[in-house]
Amino acid sequence: MATHTTSHPYHLVGRKASVRTRTEQIRGTVRGAALFGPRYFALLRSARSGDRQRMHEAERVWAKHAARAADLTIETHGMHRIDPAAQYVVAPLHEGFADVIALSKLPLDLAYSAAEELFDWKLLGRYLNASQQCPVPLVNRAAAYRSIVRAAEASFCRDESYVMFPQGSILGIETAFHQGAFHLSARSRKPLLPVVLTGGASVWEYPYATNLNFGQTIRLEVLEPVDASEVLHCAGAIESEMKERALAATPGPRRFNPDRDGWWDDYPYEIDPAFAELADRVADHRANRRTPLTVDLDR
Repeated sequence: MATHTTSHPYHLVGRKASVRTRTEQIRGTVRGAALFGPRYFALLRSARSGDRQRMHEAERVWAKHAARAADLTIETHGMHRIDPAAQYVVAPLHEGFADVIALSKLPLDLAYSAAEELFDWKLLGRYLNASQQCPVPLVNRAAAYRSIVRAAEASFCRDESYVMFPQGSILGIETAFHQGAFHLSARSRKPLLPVVLTGGASVWEYPYATNLNFGQTIRLEVLEPVDASEVLHCAGAIESEMKERALAATPGPRRFNPDRDGWWDDYPYEIDPAFAELADRVADHRANRRTPLTVDLDR
């Protein structure tokens, strides 16, 4: 997949993140050494302890330090709509890795589904495995959903809520929702908790670029929970409301621009028909890409 975003010139350790200035490089290196050194190993020990309450508390502490390290502001709205004693299928908009830091503000113990490839990352993958998160294969949606159902059932038995990103990607607000989160809510009889997140894409721009930007803001808005018995009937309305709220928010949501971001031809996604111009562009691109080459035998 091609992208045209330019990365910042000063790389941090591991080269997955880069910053604008030498001063930011020093700051990022020092703060990262603590975040991914002693604090990371404390987090990992908590996951391996088998004590889920201890693990979730350690996750919240780590996320608080991660926000401080990035000078990140997290604005929360609608938190009164959450019953901390209840369990939900949490369905957030998705813009990037920083979303998980913002979601730590929810007064819930959370389990996640995550792209299978992330389990191969050295530090992140080690924690995802230790904390028993669910790896999701991207090429087989039926197998992915079966894995998620098993993982969600296990998390509900542990009194946790389960996070499932309905867009299934970080392409942008135009990406159409998959129905998995809605079906999981109906199947498990757990209410759906819609969460509108914007601003996460500006914190760490990976995989479009390695840019890490200090001093950003993520806005988190919790919408009214939806009863499991109604969720399949109003899935379209939920998607529309979440996207309308995101488009009206400050900071605004990530927008998918194939000229800037690449077409992501190897990644399964559809464009929400509400964004008709982009949906037509993607459809035309795919049609032209699949057109077989012909040979003029008369030449």
